[in-house]
Amino acid sequence: MDLAAHPKVDWKLLFSQRSFRYFFVGIFISLFGSGMNFSGVTWHVLSATHSTVSVGFTVILYTLPGLIVPFLGGVLIDRSDRRYLGIALDLARGFLVLSVAALVHFGHAQLWQINTMVLLNGAGAAIYWATVNALVQELIPPGQFVGANSSVLIAVQAGLMLAGAFVGLVYEHASLGGILGIDGLTYLVSAFCLFRLRRGYFHPRHSEAVGDSIPDVLETAPIPPIVETSLAAGVLRDLREGMRYLNKQPQVLALGITYATMLAGVISANVLMVALVKDILHSGAKGYGLMQTGWAVGAVAGGLAADPIARRRPITLLVVAMAILAVGHAFLPFVTLLAQAVALLALFGGCRALGAVLTQSAIMSIVPRRLMGRTQSAFSVISTTLQVAMSFSLGWIGQHVNLTVAFGVLALLYTGAVLAALRAGALNRPVSEFTA
Repeated sequence: MDLAAHPKVDWKLLFSQRSFRYFFVGIFISLFGSGMNFSGVTWHVLSATHSTVSVGFTVILYTLPGLIVPFLGGVLIDRSDRRYLGIALDLARGFLVLSVAALVHFGHAQLWQINTMVLLNGAGAAIYWATVNALVQELIPPGQFVGANSSVLIAVQAGLMLAGAFVGLVYEHASLGGILGIDGLTYLVSAFCLFRLRRGYFHPRHSEAVGDSIPDVLETAPIPPIVETSLAAGVLRDLREGMRYLNKQPQVLALGITYATMLAGVISANVLMVALVKDILHSGAKGYGLMQTGWAVGAVAGGLAADPIARRRPITLLVVAMAILAVGHAFLPFVTLLAQAVALLALFGGCRALGAVLTQSAIMSIVPRRLMGRTQSAFSVISTTLQVAMSFSLGWIGQHVNLTVAFGVLALLYTGAVLAALRAGALNRPVSEFTA
């Protein structure tokens, strides 16, 4: 994909595909539950411990598996049917969360059990989102990647928006147990949607060979046996191939670092947001939910606007969006009214949406399908490393120094995303140079 332009999105074509409709609904429902889970757990931890360090520890537990799991997860994504892998991850996380919900409901849950759930859920998410991004590439014609990524982001943020609207109410009336129960059920619904997405076994290496369409023989084929003389050798070979590819593609690497840095800022910022709501805005769980809703509304708007406003100069828009995130977060602790904070979060959500759509669409149009799992997992490792470091640092600074300095450090992270986006623009070349 040439970063200077992209084709016009055909929304009718996207949603005329049965598989993409199921995919969209599954993502929306899953993120509704996940949004309630994350907000409910972080608020529960802050209420129980009154410590931003404890909140930071919980966020670290969620992101920590991303340092280890993606190395093998990326190879697994590129060696198996991504639909089956997504179903397995949804079912496993669904039963895990429902089990903890039962413990909370009957009054037997302790903080270590909740944190264990967070850790295992994070391990599943570390593979799941790389799987989802790779699956989009299989389902959608190359010319519609911007629309597909916009649609997926809209599904994600619409789910989070609905979660933000309800999380405060559910937490006050059904506590954390009710929130986790809803989340567990949404995983099961998401697994059903992936099950209905298509039939049969579809290997990523076959998809690379046959092009964009899925031939009937693959749709109905049984699961083939895995023939590998040395599985460990095959995994190491695949890992080396992925690393060599990124080493030779500096623009892909710059785009990935832009996305990974931005995502690290988005996740680690939750350590400070709960403290901002409680200590500066003096709002409860409902106020926190309203801020999450504002973010999601902005992200949905950004996803819808990504195609028309980014068609001419997407790299300029990417740099501007990252700059707004940097400057805006430095200013955020000086806001004292909840309405102002919600408006700023809506702006940040829009910038996050534009950043995600532009970077992911460019990456998908450049990276070969057989390497997409390893590429996405590599960026996941970069993002997770930053998330772990920032979650600990922001929690400690917020508790032992002040929130203003902590938000300033967060702004510096987003400044790194600005620099990476500028680097991607400087390396901008036609897609043929990357696929030759």
